[in-house]
Amino acid sequence: MHANSSRKPSWPRWRRSLVPFCILAGLTAARAAKTSSRPAAARSVAIRLRVDARRVAQKILATQEILPVHAGPLTLYYPKWIPGEHKPDGPVGNLAALEFFGLGGANAYASSPSARRLRWTRGLRDVYTFHLTIPPGVRRLEVRFDYLVLSGSGYERGVSATANLMELNWNQNLLYLAGLPAQRQIVSASLRLPAGWQFGTALPLAGRQGELLRFRPAPLNRLVDSPVLAGRYFREVNITPAGEPIEHYLDIAADQPQAIAVTPRLRQAAENLVVQTGRLFGARHYRDYHFLFSLSNYVPFSGLEHHESDDSRVPLKTLTGPRALAIAGSILSHEFVHSWNGKFRRPRSLSTPYYEAPEETNLLWVYEGLTDYLGNVLAVRSGFWTRRQYRAYLAGIAAALGPGRPGRAWRPLQDTANAIPGEFGGAWASWRRGSDYYPEGDLLWLEVDAIIRRVSHGRRSLDDFCREFFGGPNRGPQLKPFSFQQLTAALERVARYPWPGFFRQRLNSLAPQAPLGGIEASGWRLLFTAQPPRMQRPAPNFVNALYSIGLTAFANGAIGDVLVTGPAFRAGLAPGMRLVQVAGQPYTPARLLAAIQASPRQPVTLTYSNQGNLTTATLDYRGGQKYPHLVRIAGTPDILDNSVLRPR
Repeated sequence: MHANSSRKPSWPRWRRSLVPFCILAGLTAARAAKTSSRPAAARSVAIRLRVDARRVAQKILATQEILPVHAGPLTLYYPKWIPGEHKPDGPVGNLAALEFFGLGGANAYASSPSARRLRWTRGLRDVYTFHLTIPPGVRRLEVRFDYLVLSGSGYERGVSATANLMELNWNQNLLYLAGLPAQRQIVSASLRLPAGWQFGTALPLAGRQGELLRFRPAPLNRLVDSPVLAGRYFREVNITPAGEPIEHYLDIAADQPQAIAVTPRLRQAAENLVVQTGRLFGARHYRDYHFLFSLSNYVPFSGLEHHESDDSRVPLKTLTGPRALAIAGSILSHEFVHSWNGKFRRPRSLSTPYYEAPEETNLLWVYEGLTDYLGNVLAVRSGFWTRRQYRAYLAGIAAALGPGRPGRAWRPLQDTANAIPGEFGGAWASWRRGSDYYPEGDLLWLEVDAIIRRVSHGRRSLDDFCREFFGGPNRGPQLKPFSFQQLTAALERVARYPWPGFFRQRLNSLAPQAPLGGIEASGWRLLFTAQPPRMQRPAPNFVNALYSIGLTAFANGAIGDVLVTGPAFRAGLAPGMRLVQVAGQPYTPARLLAAIQASPRQPVTLTYSNQGNLTTATLDYRGGQKYPHLVRIAGTPDILDNSVLRPR
């Protein structure tokens, strides 16, 4: 997932063996079976699900569901831990008008006069749990509710629809049986679209009657992993390279018809991405692949991976704007890599049997960190990014993760992964740290690549590991979980090195400096100058002065972050305060940048408001503007440009 800004774009588990995992899953299923009317011995069950999206402009999706039941206690779950989101954030609070009806007949959605409305209670210790008692003679349970597409924080709770488009995530519109693994609950789903809308999805279609779509039966986990993008203004672009047997598509929906245009350069880069992933991994593990791209200024920016598609949500003019290649390359490459790393190969601690079981996130530095590294490298190999843009990006994270992130002194990288289910973002990012396993993953895995090259005398690289670990025959969307031990063993087969100790040292380090070994081994070093890199030109509405006076500020003067121990921090400034004046003149971003530039000759004087209380402070700083760059190390080979980033 790209963190939602969730990459989704803020910085957009367990290492237990298979035996205790199976024991845990079995015990969980056994406990749930005691309170469920579904026979514990059932091999699988058939569920019917119907979603009506004709009122999506009012932000309402109507759900009807039929589940097989027997007399006795019944427990149902609403999906809680959604794969790729790493938090228990299923939007159960968006359900309305929830009703249950007991049916004796076999016809789905019959709701005959003999149907009984059943009482239900919510679990007191888990709001995602619903309890009922099924009366004798009732063999089918009809569930009805409306899903309200509300605005809120986080990926799942954010708006996913407008009057002109919709990203349907099936997990938001269903309940499922407790105690039975998701792959054994087989769902026959249908979706009714607004008149005239078109759609794209990786979920195989069984038939269509006008706006009514009927999908082939699919296991619950496959259904949840197969969102549907639909819209009034919709375009499908086939980006399958010549000779590629598996189809690949860009499915695009937008709030305005002109926004769905795709330039020849972007289309070619997307096709190149398909080629480059094939050469990197040496295998595919899906039937076909759909890049689902929604373009709207009313849907929060985010990206979520799925095995046979992604779910990328970007501003309206992303594909037609001047930075179309850079933005599209960043999000599409990342989510596409997840088809191999995160979906086909997933940490065992994140491979729970259904959506109620908690995930343990200790291997996110592999799931997300390696994906971030490979995704950005592939963006260059495919032509979305230039090598100069990649180096500017790498310099930025190297600087931000060094002394620019003093939280390194108390919080190791491993804890940023362990604690992510409880992370909710906010102020003091450099002091608290957040999902740093994303950007530090770029540095970590570049160093792994450099080590493989060194110990193999240039004969092998991380590409060889990718083919070793993520290759194999294509059996469709298959899950092959792994442990830390299996990961390091695969690396050992590629290049002999004490990988467990290497990772433990990097993951638990409290060193203030970022791990720059990979950058330096690739022939480059980090340097600060007064000239901003091209990818980091000063924006008219934002100032990033973390490396000079130690703060960031927006156009209205609001302070975003303050670097602990930096000049602004020592002067008393903090996130949430607001800059009012610069040297006695009204604050503007340009005026602040000019004052920093002039700091070798005259001090930087700021007046700031702290909840209405004005304070004027003179900052102890004389260093001028500072921006990070990568510069070549003289006399060394340029492995970064000439090998790592070179198209395959």
